[in-house]
Amino acid sequence: MALVAAACAPADQFPSEPGKGVDVGFLPSERGLTDHTSKVIDLWNGSWIAALAVGVLVWGLTIWCIVAYRKRKNDNELPVQLRYHVPLELMYTVVPILMIGVLFFFSSRAQGPITDVSATPDQKIEVYGKQWSWDFNYLTEDVHYSGDRVSLTGKPGVEETLPTLYLPVNERVEFTIKSRDVAHSFWIPAFLYKLDAIPGRENHFQVTPEKEGTYSGKCAELCGEFHSEMLFNVEVVDRATFDQKMNELRQAGQTGRLGDELNRQYNVAGATSGEGSQH
Repeated sequence: MALVAAACAPADQFPSEPGKGVDVGFLPSERGLTDHTSKVIDLWNGSWIAALAVGVLVWGLTIWCIVAYRKRKNDNELPVQLRYHVPLELMYTVVPILMIGVLFFFSSRAQGPITDVSATPDQKIEVYGKQWSWDFNYLTEDVHYSGDRVSLTGKPGVEETLPTLYLPVNERVEFTIKSRDVAHSFWIPAFLYKLDAIPGRENHFQVTPEKEGTYSGKCAELCGEFHSEMLFNVEVVDRATFDQKMNELRQAGQTGRLGDELNRQYNVAGATSGEGSQH
């Protein structure tokens, strides 16, 4: 009842701030933040509405059965015992299949554009997850940034020292996600999408940030002792500011690409003495 009442409340009572709006499903994002967030929000809200409708139906039928078919006082006769009821059993089979089919249709319709990487991107950025920070290769700009682990002391200002990923607003960015050591997961909660960084494997996705701002990023895969400190900032900026930041990296000598040569090397089973040392 509280959820229904909240959904019927005036829109201005629940502003669409990250994690605060009923219309965005209390997700840490907003419509139009990227070219994909509206699709994810609609799918999320639709799934909850469908789940609530099914729940109300099941609860209603259950309560009705409890009331209508309860054992009456002085009624010691057993009801008619049926071994099977074909129409009812068909309904139990067909209805769940239809429900799953509808959910699959809407999920596929939303997921298709999100996972499509066929478009030509304006920027290509290669992201390496590593214990416990991030490397960003701005491939289109031929510059890089290498992050170090930042110890979270709880004091104000520490978050400003985190690695920062710069993205130009209204430009399509293609991310290539990799790992230097163990499994990580590249996650920008406000973008409503995350992608795993798996050793020895490349994962790709494209996104167009449509609103300038500062957003938080983190590793979403338990990756060791300091996993909770594997954070980064995301700055969506105008083109002039983006160019300025790229020039600052060039002037600092951070040109080129930090590639797989920095990956951790592991012992190989069956290697001869001295061949399998870790470095």
